[in-house]
Amino acid sequence: MTGLDKIVDQILAEAKTQAQTILADAESEAKNIRSEADAQAERSTQSIQKNAEKEAKNLEQRMHSANDLYRRTQTLAAKQEIIAKVIDQAYEKVCSMDAAAYFGMLEKWIEKYALAQSGEIYFSDADLKAMPNGFENRIQAAAQKAGGTLKLSETGKNIDNGFILVYGGIEENCTVRAIFDANREQMQDTVHALLYGKEA
Repeated sequence: MTGLDKIVDQILAEAKTQAQTILADAESEAKNIRSEADAQAERSTQSIQKNAEKEAKNLEQRMHSANDLYRRTQTLAAKQEIIAKVIDQAYEKVCSMDAAAYFGMLEKWIEKYALAQSGEIYFSDADLKAMPNGFENRIQAAAQKAGGTLKLSETGKNIDNGFILVYGGIEENCTVRAIFDANREQMQDTVHALLYGKEA
């Protein structure tokens, strides 16, 4: 073997050794990259799983909250419907009172709503016809308790029941419906307390 051949063989041997070293390093680096990628994938999977579990819990809580809100809304609506029916039944009962009880109630309302002025009081045609004897005197007595006077109009008003007070051209609607409407909120609270006590 010539000197040149020896040099070539030596260069080839060194190149082969270098190539093997480079290949081994590359394989080691590739193994490290794969390990790091696997670890990163595992961390990502765990993070995604945790986020998914957290989101599932949040969704479940929102569903429970929505269901609870719906239940409370429906319960409240049902209670309000029952209370409204009770108030409507009370209104019908007042409208169907016998004459003595009805005019006795109107006398108390006159005492409550009459002003310390001179005014006029109007009833429906039906109530004017059904008015008991001496009721006009009871109207005057009730007005005097308030410090005023009331003249009974012989002309009926187009109302179902109750009466209209007129002072200086200003009308005060004291029909049964108007009194119920004006006191509806208070009546709702009262009926609620009677039916449900302190329950929210």
